[in-house]
Amino acid sequence: MDAPRSFVTDDTGVSPEPVRVTPMMDQYIEIKAANPDCLLFYRMGDFYELFFDDAEIASRALGIMLTKRGKHLGRDIPMCGVPIERADDYLHRLIALGHRVAVCEQLEDPAEARKRGAKSVVRRDVVRLVTPGTLTEDSLLDAKSNNYLLALARTRASSDEDRFALAWIDISTGEFYVGECDRGTLAAEIARIEPGEILVSDAFYSDPEFAPYLRSLPAVTPLARDVFDGATAERRLASFFAVTTTASFGTFSRVELTAAAAAVTYVERTQVGKRPPLSPPLREAPGATLAIDQATRSNLELIRTLSGERRGSLLAAIDRTVTAAGSRLLAQRLAAPLTDPAEIGRRLDAVAAFVGDAAARTDLRDRLKAAPDLARALSRTAIGRGGPRDLAAIRDGILAAAQIAGRLAVLEGAPRDVAEAMASLRRPDGTLATELARALADELPAFRRDGGFVRSGYDNALDEARALRDESRRVIAALQVRYAETTGIRTLKIRHNNVLGYFVDVTAQHGEKLIGAPLNATFIHRQTLAGQVRFTTTELGELEAKIANAAERALGLELEIFDRLTAAVTAASVAIKAAADAMAMIDVVTALAHLAVERDYARPEVDRSVAFAVTGGRHPVVEQALANDGGPFVANDCDLSPPVQAAPPPAANVGRIWLLTGPNMAGKSTFLRQNALIAVLAQMGSFVPARTAHIGVVDRLFSRVGAADDLARGRSTFMVEMVETAAILNQAGERALVILDEIGRGTATFDGLSIAWATIEHLHESNRCRALFATHFHEMTALAAKLPRLHNATMRVKEWQSEVIFLHEVVAGAADRSYGIQVAKLAGLPPSVIERAKLVLAQLEAEDRISPARKLIDDLPLFAVTRTAAPASHADAGLASLVEALAALNPDEMSPRDALEALYALKGQLTKLK
Repeated sequence: MDAPRSFVTDDTGVSPEPVRVTPMMDQYIEIKAANPDCLLFYRMGDFYELFFDDAEIASRALGIMLTKRGKHLGRDIPMCGVPIERADDYLHRLIALGHRVAVCEQLEDPAEARKRGAKSVVRRDVVRLVTPGTLTEDSLLDAKSNNYLLALARTRASSDEDRFALAWIDISTGEFYVGECDRGTLAAEIARIEPGEILVSDAFYSDPEFAPYLRSLPAVTPLARDVFDGATAERRLASFFAVTTTASFGTFSRVELTAAAAAVTYVERTQVGKRPPLSPPLREAPGATLAIDQATRSNLELIRTLSGERRGSLLAAIDRTVTAAGSRLLAQRLAAPLTDPAEIGRRLDAVAAFVGDAAARTDLRDRLKAAPDLARALSRTAIGRGGPRDLAAIRDGILAAAQIAGRLAVLEGAPRDVAEAMASLRRPDGTLATELARALADELPAFRRDGGFVRSGYDNALDEARALRDESRRVIAALQVRYAETTGIRTLKIRHNNVLGYFVDVTAQHGEKLIGAPLNATFIHRQTLAGQVRFTTTELGELEAKIANAAERALGLELEIFDRLTAAVTAASVAIKAAADAMAMIDVVTALAHLAVERDYARPEVDRSVAFAVTGGRHPVVEQALANDGGPFVANDCDLSPPVQAAPPPAANVGRIWLLTGPNMAGKSTFLRQNALIAVLAQMGSFVPARTAHIGVVDRLFSRVGAADDLARGRSTFMVEMVETAAILNQAGERALVILDEIGRGTATFDGLSIAWATIEHLHESNRCRALFATHFHEMTALAAKLPRLHNATMRVKEWQSEVIFLHEVVAGAADRSYGIQVAKLAGLPPSVIERAKLVLAQLEAEDRISPARKLIDDLPLFAVTRTAAPASHADAGLASLVEALAALNPDEMSPRDALEALYALKGQLTKLK
């Protein structure tokens, strides 16, 4: 968050001596002082203007011209401005750059201010604080993504253990969730929620233990202690929802209440008293979702690719939704797969119902295509930021909900989730939609201030005001004809300007006639110019007043109607939001059913076992990419289930480890990732790209695939690899699924082999989890003879006329070559380099045959979890000294006597060791 900015020349922020400022600037300074950490958008007519430091910052950020407006403390006042109609565009750019904006509006008409005196200033005040986590406008949001505001609270559970509560809100849709976690899963939870803004207490933000991590996150806002006051948390939360107690929402821990109260307090402050239609907080039980850390999410490209794009991600590959709300819900489910087999089964039942009913699936998707984004339209309307088109969206959404409920009613044996959605779709009152349809015009403006959104015939008073406003020209023209006939002056005209308003205009020759009796009783002289004389009449003055007031009165009546309709919508917000959520759910399950039929996905079996058996598995993203190019995808099986002959519990409740070898480009990484993605899809409640799949619930998913550095934090590629591997080995349990690719390849060969060796032993003996481990260290395949749950697999290749053909098939066995030179040749390395590499490889392989590294298998003891290295004994030290002395001897340079003396010396050292 930006540091508070001074807008006066004195470093103290206070003028060193009394200085007279204009009333307007005095008002600006007062409002700015109340919002020092925000850029102040100060409303001036049709512009938002910024002054002093704010102007300079905004000018640079937005690329707009910096000008001057008067002086303050003897210096020019920097100023820049943005037009009202384009304010959203500029807000979007400022928020993206990390700024916060206070929007200061005019709270009265300038005419009202003038009644208080010529120098009176229009009343203004901040009506909203725009921050990254409190956006509601479509132009500022991604329609297919949630924008969460996350409040993070901490409590000390014991002297060495912290507990954390997270409360996250999307005020654009009304969603509100609360959960608790420990330090080990905190980063994974934040990565899953992917908030647009994070709220923490000042003390937490300054804690040296957590400060580096918090400062690495985007849009973190530290707040004063009162926002995170646990003593007042329940009262503040209950007050926000206008209830006497939060007991009806469920049971929350004190730290959860603290986080939830902090979130709603911040919402109240940024919305300046406006209350968005939030759902009561829904508590997520610990362990209810599959824990996936940030590194794994990035490696698997669940929501976006490593380059930050949605295209190419798993979400893009499976998203067949037809509504924005459905797309958001699909992303939520993908980001947080479930761990309860019963709940997963209910989701799968809903998908299966539409897989088997093509007619219902197609009909519902066609109806959903026409449905608006009901949740976001409702939120904007409830907080006074909606427009006529939002009311129309609510009207159309209620009507669509009723139609979809009617179509669902004819389904036979609807699953529980579908039946509950059908009941929610029927909750909104149809009379509200009817009233909105009767009130709103066919063509609607974007903003209510533009008027013209109420249908003609809806309100008689409005119709009369509009008639006077719209027919003013005809009325004036008729009056002009009558005056010309009465006076006999054919050239008489009624004209208008900003000084006189409406006036009768005649030539100087005819002016004398109107000044004289009897016409002077009707025409009142106003102005004489060279060649022209201008008059007014009582009738014209009265008509002018009516015309001047007609447009204002018409708009005022429309705004009254808008407020009345808005109040009716807000009163029904609970039912409308329930219908919006139900439509999103129906969109998701019909989309997943459509995907399953389109791509031939199968329903997975998900239970509480530790099975992992996939036949004919395919990578959902790669398969579609190949299909677009007309190529086939080679399906492969994977079985990480405990061996049938496993020992009795607890040893039986562990999974296999597949050690996968084979050349680059053969598909090892694809195979690893596809099995992780199949687990994610199954537990989110989707059919999966396989012939069959039996998945025992995975509680934590880890992926260490690919290479990337983190130079900003001083980490090399290998260091990043080791940090991620350490996290896996320290956190993975028996229900985890781990995929590791090329561990140890970022360092020297023997170092890397040693690390990979120890890692796979640790996974087998300590973590005891299901795992896929791809490597080029072929020596490790011999471990399968001593680790009972380690299974060797390899990628099939075929050599043809010195060329390598990748078959992309996974089979049992071990590779003895990596075919790196063939891959290098395919990549286009110069022929001279390829030939030299072949010579070097032949020499190295010849030396390996003389002293093969694989003999280490027989010499090294197996990894033991509880065994730690014993300190070197006296005998070990003596033996090392003996070896060192022996190595120092050079027999070719020794005389027989020297050799004999050396031999006696060595024997003496050996005797001491005994």
